Amino acid sequence: MTDTNMDQLWPLFWDAAWETLYIVAITLTLGGLLGLVLGLGLYVTRGGGLYASRPVNLVLNVLVNFFRPIPFVIFIAAVQPFARLVVGTGIGNPAIIFALTLAAAFGISRIVEQNLVTVDPGVIEAARSVGASRARIVRTVVLPEALGPLVLGYTFAFVALVDMTAVAGVIGGGGLGNFALQYGFRQFDTVVTWTAVIAIVVLVQVVQLAGNTAARRILRR
Repeated sequence: MTDTNMDQLWPLFWDAAWETLYIVAITLTLGGLLGLVLGLGLYVTRGGGLYASRPVNLVLNVLVNFFRPIPFVIFIAAVQPFARLVVGTGIGNPAIIFALTLAAAFGISRIVEQNLVTVDPGVIEAARSVGASRARIVRTVVLPEALGPLVLGYTFAFVALVDMTAVAGVIGGGGLGNFALQYGFRQFDTVVTWTAVIAIVVLVQVVQLAGNTAARRILRR
């Protein structure tokens, strides 16, 4: 940032950085839980699954496939009426968190499903042969066996959510993306823009390193 606006913009920069962390943390928690439930549903109801059900699996697949491909900037506008009903407003951080949570849930559900199908069917059959219930197999076999890949999948989801917060300004949301657009791009200040970009890159690199390290340790067990 330049000397002429350093004192003014640094406080705004740190506020934006906190907003990004706050938005992504809440979104990943809520969207991650919903995505886990959806992903488990897709996995266990597929053909040959623990709770195989073609109608349920078809409904879940149609639901996920319908919403997941929608570009996020369009998705925000589409869910604004629902955001008003649920969080009481269609603009600002509450609305962006609502939209991000839904988008994350549909995206993460596929990540969860794809990682769960890599679990060795022989391990599941071994658990069934000793009389383990289907619910217990999910809790003690399927999820632990897929934990390493799931950690990497959720790390990828974190990075994607940071990217999506860049369009938060469309509905009055905050964060580093909005800061870069408002005080950098629109003011033709490349220093401000690149300060925000570097901050986002550093954040992503730290989280990616942490996710890779955690996944490596889990896979070695």
